Amino acid sequence: MSIKSIVLWGIISLPLIGLSQRLELEVNTETEPRNVIFILSDDHRYDFMSFMEPEQVPWLETPNLDRIAAGGAHLANAFVTTSLCSPSRASILTGQFSHHHEVVDNHSLEPEGLIYFPEYLTEVGYQTSFFGKWHMGDAADHPRPGFDRWVSYRGQGRYYGATLNVDGKEVQRDEDEYTPTVVTDYAIDWLREREQAQPFFMYLSYKAVHAQFEPAPDVANRYHGKPIYYPASASYTQEDLDPRRVGENVNLEDIPEWVKEQRYSWHGVDYAYHGLQSMDTVIYTYCETLYSMDREIGRLMDWLEAEGLAESTLIIYMGDNGFQFGEKGLIDKRDAYEPSMRVPMLAHCPELIEPGSTIEAVVQNIDIAPTVLEMAGVYTPDQMDGRSMAPLFAGDQEDWRERIFYEYFWEPSFPQTPTMFAVRTDRYKYIFNYGVWDANELYDLQEDPDEVNNLIRSEAHTEIALELKQALFDWLEETNGLQIPLKAPPARRIDWKYHRRP
Repeated sequence: MSIKSIVLWGIISLPLIGLSQRLELEVNTETEPRNVIFILSDDHRYDFMSFMEPEQVPWLETPNLDRIAAGGAHLANAFVTTSLCSPSRASILTGQFSHHHEVVDNHSLEPEGLIYFPEYLTEVGYQTSFFGKWHMGDAADHPRPGFDRWVSYRGQGRYYGATLNVDGKEVQRDEDEYTPTVVTDYAIDWLREREQAQPFFMYLSYKAVHAQFEPAPDVANRYHGKPIYYPASASYTQEDLDPRRVGENVNLEDIPEWVKEQRYSWHGVDYAYHGLQSMDTVIYTYCETLYSMDREIGRLMDWLEAEGLAESTLIIYMGDNGFQFGEKGLIDKRDAYEPSMRVPMLAHCPELIEPGSTIEAVVQNIDIAPTVLEMAGVYTPDQMDGRSMAPLFAGDQEDWRERIFYEYFWEPSFPQTPTMFAVRTDRYKYIFNYGVWDANELYDLQEDPDEVNNLIRSEAHTEIALELKQALFDWLEETNGLQIPLKAPPARRIDWKYHRRP
């Protein structure tokens, strides 16, 4: 039976095979189903790929991500809707903003009724699989709907000696086994053993490069000692800011107080991870862990090429959120600044995408689900907020979005960062810091890419700020986002431990 006939069988037989009424499925019967692999990394900032020549770490090596970009497209303006693991992963899987799927932090359980896009794929004859870090719905690792094959672990998991959930059964790996290597082995084995006549979708989700960073054994200390060039905004004193990099217009007065106070904290450059490591060591081990993951992606690419699948399979790579290494004195993510909300994204499929191309259109994590579904001939379901990127792969940017929206909801476990909403155009970004008596923010990204000159008091920019603020709250109202989905804190959290000052 051909792949095409399997898809048509799925369409004709939908009422007969008991398709859940919660799935409203519309299928284009003219589409030839395409194999898809989605690769997700954790905390990978947008410019930390060697083909990007990152200023902070010019010695970084990512040869296999470079290889994917050279053979496909670099989506240069990719963003998440919420810069935090679980909300971003939920947005990828549902195609929805956080205020719709309501997985607003790393502890909230998935609400009943959420639909993960692989559920549609199984209904049209796809074989589906999940390998690696799920980290959505608290720490649970049980198999989720839409996946025929399941290999995961609880919560953040471990870089070594992981306890895996393999199709519902616990499997303990040896303490010297590197988890990114283990999950790649499982992924390649599944590809090798799959049913050849059916199309497949694989979701490969790495723990790397989440703190605390641990590279493969032979990669440890690969970069230690190399020069690190910290961003100019890592300091708040005028004399320490390099005017050659940030220009003369550095507005220190209107840096929000919550940002200033966070620099001496778990997520600040002056007390990063409460002093467990120096900032230099943090960056070295991050880059070594990234290099380790890149090698695993290389193994997968080698296998696809050897099997003749690399030309026709759509491979999408992205990070679940960005990461800051000193910008405004911050590390980590959550906020709406560029290194936090911007992510790497690559797409590879020589049959669809011109090799070595760059796509400048602004895309988001909510666009992954509609894109994969289009490869299967499934029209974007009504509940999804994203759009298929397939036209962009073909060079068509007509009627594409001109602005994106961002939301982050305050977490009791990390109370230093407030709830915030943001809107970003190709030039300006407006950030509304909600629930704090503090400065809101407006940045001209063309003149001020480092976001060090807050224009919120600038009379010349008043109309721009008001227009973007109105657009932001119009969007929230139109999408039923004005009700903040409050979630209970972890039941066993001991409150005083989270509020002591160092």
